[in-house]
Amino acid sequence: MATVHRHTKTTKGGWHAAMFIIAMEAADRFAYQGLASNLITYFTNVLHQPIPVAVKNVNTWVGVSALIPLLGGFIADSYLGRFKTIIIASLIYILGMIFLTLSASVMKNEKLFFFFLYVVSIGDGGHKPCVQTFAADQFNDGTAEERHTISSFFNLWYLAIAFGSTSAVFVAIYVQDNVGWGVGLGVLAGVLGVALAVFLLGMKRFLDKATIIDEEDIRRKTKDPWRLCSMNQVDEVKQVLRLLPIWLSCLMFTAIQSLLGTFFVKQGATLVRSIGPHFQIPPASLQGCVGIMIFLSVPFYDRVFVPIARKITGHPSGITILQRIGTGLVLSILNMVISALVEGKRISVATNHNLLDHPNVVIPMSIWWMLPQYVALGVSDAFAIVGLQELFYNQMPETMRGLGAGAYLSVIGVGNFVSNFIIIVVQRITSRTGGKWLGNNINRAHINYFYWLMALLSVFNFCLYVWVTKNFVYKKIHDVAETSAVEDDA
Repeated sequence: MATVHRHTKTTKGGWHAAMFIIAMEAADRFAYQGLASNLITYFTNVLHQPIPVAVKNVNTWVGVSALIPLLGGFIADSYLGRFKTIIIASLIYILGMIFLTLSASVMKNEKLFFFFLYVVSIGDGGHKPCVQTFAADQFNDGTAEERHTISSFFNLWYLAIAFGSTSAVFVAIYVQDNVGWGVGLGVLAGVLGVALAVFLLGMKRFLDKATIIDEEDIRRKTKDPWRLCSMNQVDEVKQVLRLLPIWLSCLMFTAIQSLLGTFFVKQGATLVRSIGPHFQIPPASLQGCVGIMIFLSVPFYDRVFVPIARKITGHPSGITILQRIGTGLVLSILNMVISALVEGKRISVATNHNLLDHPNVVIPMSIWWMLPQYVALGVSDAFAIVGLQELFYNQMPETMRGLGAGAYLSVIGVGNFVSNFIIIVVQRITSRTGGKWLGNNINRAHINYFYWLMALLSVFNFCLYVWVTKNFVYKKIHDVAETSAVEDDA
């Protein structure tokens, strides 16, 4: 693959270019989250699927959507380049959302809805790994100060994602639940169109590192087309492989995150959601609390925690990337403990009011009881997800960073399939004992037991993570003297 010049002078790039891409990502997350966050409601209320079936269908779609970026990143790195891939994928994304809207409103065809749902996945899968990497490419990472700028960029990037996602769960989901799915999905398609227009407005400012080719490297390849892999290529493969154990040890974290748009939503639908005499919170809109916590915790992390931690540790970023991810994993365990306790409370209230066999009757318990688990999930996101994004960008070879973004997103995808696998195993085992944990009647489903199981599995997973990262050595960056601190143990 081509080698990127490190010291090419250019007036392009920087924050004034990255902001156009960040704005596009905020709009993209509005569209994606506006669909994903409430999909469980469409499957159960409109398509009348049983809750366990609907949960697995949502997890499968989210899983596939998060795995396709591996292909999108590969195509961008090897063939089209990131800019062209973003344009083509965005057009597919918009067309998929338009026809998804029509299939839910005009055509009202379940098969067509699922077909275009996965067309949306293809568009999003080509778009997602390239946009983040293309935005990060607007900055250099040759010095410690520049690498700190990139770290700040990833924090701002995730704030943009949180802004788009939070706006969606408050606006788009309300429209879907109270106006109609046709209008709600139409809004998402319109936002995607605006996002592409914003991106194109900034195209003259963009720095595309993939086009800055080392001519000497090309001549070397031309002289000896039959040569074996260079030492540099072998080193690139090693850089990719050493990230695989970390990738595996983060799957339980994303399996837990998948509960946000599935069981959490169905639990919230059974609780009192009134604010005043005439307004009810849509059950999926409580996910906005996750975004709010990210808005609060990411700036606090970047502006308060990092300077304090830097004075203690001497590390440019306060703590290492792996320590940041590990903190998120611990918080996800706490999230499951809180969720299990709250669900136990919900079941207790349902029992006391003889509502165990009436899952469609509102339980006299406020939805705000669920707030702590959303808060814990949002803070764990701010640590682990941002850390994973930065890890798979910084520690991948420069010519494979699109694939690196796809690898990070695939953690989310496979995590959803892990969640499905655990659900299937739990259903089979508990159905044999006569006390099915995850049945269609949510009041008798024992979801609290399921959450305790997820917490226990996450504890084992965290032990694996600590063991894996204990001897991890960060990739050496060009100015070795300045990066010695970065290469401390995790």
